[in-house]
This record gives sequence, structure tokens and C-alpha cells, in this order.
Amino acid sequence: MTEQKVRWGVLATGGIAAAFTAELVDLPDAEVVAVASRTEASAKAFAERFGIERAYGDWDALANDADIDVVYVATPHAAHRTAAGLCLEAGRNVLVEKAFTLNSREATELVALAADRGSFLMEAMWMYCNPLVRRVKALVDDGAVGEVRTVQADFGLAGPFPPSHRLRDPAQGGGALLDLGVYPVSFAHLLLGEPDDIKASAVLSPEGADLQTAALFSWDSGALAALHCSIVGGTGTSASVTGSLGRIDIPDGFFHPERFVLHRDGRDPEEFVLDPADGPRNTLRHEASEVMRAVRAGETESPWVPLEGTLAVMRTLDAVRERIGVRYPQEG
Repeated sequence: MTEQKVRWGVLATGGIAAAFTAELVDLPDAEVVAVASRTEASAKAFAERFGIERAYGDWDALANDADIDVVYVATPHAAHRTAAGLCLEAGRNVLVEKAFTLNSREATELVALAADRGSFLMEAMWMYCNPLVRRVKALVDDGAVGEVRTVQADFGLAGPFPPSHRLRDPAQGGGALLDLGVYPVSFAHLLLGEPDDIKASAVLSPEGADLQTAALFSWDSGALAALHCSIVGGTGTSASVTGSLGRIDIPDGFFHPERFVLHRDGRDPEEFVLDPADGPRNTLRHEASEVMRAVRAGETESPWVPLEGTLAVMRTLDAVRERIGVRYPQEG
């Protein structure tokens, strides 16, 4: 596979599936060979839109298509375990949209299944593959701000979303936490790892979905993270990392930044700007390229988005839900 194109299958035909497929068809080393949906009509329409050869009206057919090197699972969270599981059982490599699953139990099952099959598996946490986010991580790891004391991050959408919307539907994993809160939580994990203590509070909808959630994480090192997500108020999507020797501010869109500023004691502020060659800021190509690199190399996970990190994030999301009283119907 080192010389040929990586052949992709796309499972689902919604907005994020379309955005990712649009990136894939522009990558010279990628080829989208098949798409699947719950209905053949939806799959065919998607295939015609992107010039894809095969369109399947069921997931099993895609999972068992031996011409596919990697399947991208882009269903709502509640279907990730089933869809990714089908593909892994069939021996496919899989990229699964975030949040990875509904809960850590499902995530653990997928990771174990991938290990049993020897298949590549990765959460589509594109933030971790963003060049500027990776630069923030490198600076923090190199001690640019000293010992990390505080991480702050928020992600909120103004809405309003009606009760029928998937973001308000507990059966689909609806609520702010899994759709939006996964970004601030993953950002804190990227810099500090899994928290040692978790506190959280939320405002719930009549359906039982979290409309907005605030969480306070702490680590035995003395570090804290203050995180917020919302589907009832548009936030600045900013983030900051404060350490004993300085601070990094990401003024907006922290999960796909155009720039950030490093403040170090005794020095002038230093601005880091997205290289135009790496843009635009909302590109998903870095994630796609990392998957293809790893698959070509015969790796079963990405060092940028390690599976243990994904499992740790899912454990944290479970803990937050426990504290705010959110439980999905599938969990009994």
C-alpha cells in the first residue's frame, strides 16, 4: 500500500460525511470507492455528488467490500458502536467520528475488537491533527509556560434547536457534552492527561439532554481545568493554558485555530499564525493524511490520536454525565 492510493469507504451521508469526503476527493493519495447509507437512494445521491463508484443501501455491504482499505464512520454517536463494529468484524481499518461512542464501555469494546482483528482504529479528533494545536502541545511539553496550572476552554452554539433535533435527542446521544464538550475535554486531556477529580453541573432539557454543561477538573499536580459547552448560547470558542512561567491564548476557534499568542514572563508576546500551506483552518485533510500514513505503515493506531487517550476521554465524559444526571436510553 506504500505506492498506491488508500481506498476509502464512507458510512453515512450527513453533513460531516460530506465535508470529509470533499477533502478526500481532493487528496491525490486518496480514493473514495464506496458509500453506504440506511437507504439506497441516499447512498446513490451521495455517490453521484462526489463521483463515487459504489453505493450501498446497507452497512454490511460496505463493511464486507474487500476493495476498501479504510472506512470512515460518520453516523450519529449512538450508532458508532454498531457501525464501526461491523467494519472491524469484517477486517476493515476504521476512522470513527467523535465523540467516539456513547460511553466508555462501547469504546472499550471497539478497541478490543480492533486489537483482535489487527485493524487500525482511530477517533476522528481532527483537533489533535491540526498543525497549530500540535504546536501548542509541543510548546507546553517543552516547558514554554512552565508547569501547567490552569486550562480553560469553551464551545457553545446559539441554537435554538427544537426538541426533535438530534442535538436534543437522548436516543442519539444528544446534548452539548458529546457533540461540543468533547472538544474542551479533549483539549484538557491533550495537555494534562486524565483528571484525578471531576466536578460538573448542567442545565437539562425536558427530554433529559444537557443544554449546557460546566466542568471543573483537577489533577494531583495542582492543575485545574475550567470547561464549558452549550447548545443554547454561542460562545467565543476560546482557550488558554496558564503555567508557572507564562500563558498561551487561543482567541477563537481553539479546536482549529488561525493563530495563538505565547506570553512568557520577561519577553514580548509571540504570535504563531497558521501557515497558508496548512489551511484553510477548517480543513480535515490533516486527519485524513495521518490515517493514511498510519495505514500505509501498518500501524494499528495513530500516535497523534492514541486509543488509550480516546478511552480516557470517554471515561471522563462518563464521569461528567454521572455528575449531571444524563443517561441515554440504550444504557438502561
